[in-house]
Amino acid sequence: MKGFKAAKAQSWAERLFRAARRVNELATRRLEEKGVPIRPAHTALFAHIDVDGGSRLTEIARRMGVSKQAVAPLADELVSLGVLERVADPSDRRARRLCFSETPGRGLMDGLAVLQSVERELEAHLRSNDGDRLVMLLDRVLGAVERIEERTTEQS
Repeated sequence: MKGFKAAKAQSWAERLFRAARRVNELATRRLEEKGVPIRPAHTALFAHIDVDGGSRLTEIARRMGVSKQAVAPLADELVSLGVLERVADPSDRRARRLCFSETPGRGLMDGLAVLQSVERELEAHLRSNDGDRLVMLLDRVLGAVERIEERTTEQS
């Protein structure tokens, strides 16, 4: 266990996971303070929903690597909260897509405003250009991940 703790302490990827989890928890607390009872389990869906036109529940589940049955209760809660809406799928009238609501106080822009507020709060504890440097480094990491994924996809 000692070796594991040391390896974990040296891993920048583990720190990235931990920071993301803690920022997510902070943002969900801020939303709760605004009367939007969002939990971190809810926000796990957001990155897997296409902003333009939404996504089918089965596609969200596939992207998350879980079953449709695991995603459905969270999606139902978000719909009942007014954060997501179910709309007809233009490619299959029987199917429904989940998309972000435009309900004031519940929509995607409201959530982003809370994230920006959390960012400003965090930046008050950093050096003057640390936020900009972090964005640059995260963009480079995301680009590297995309290149690795493309290469892996081409090889399979």
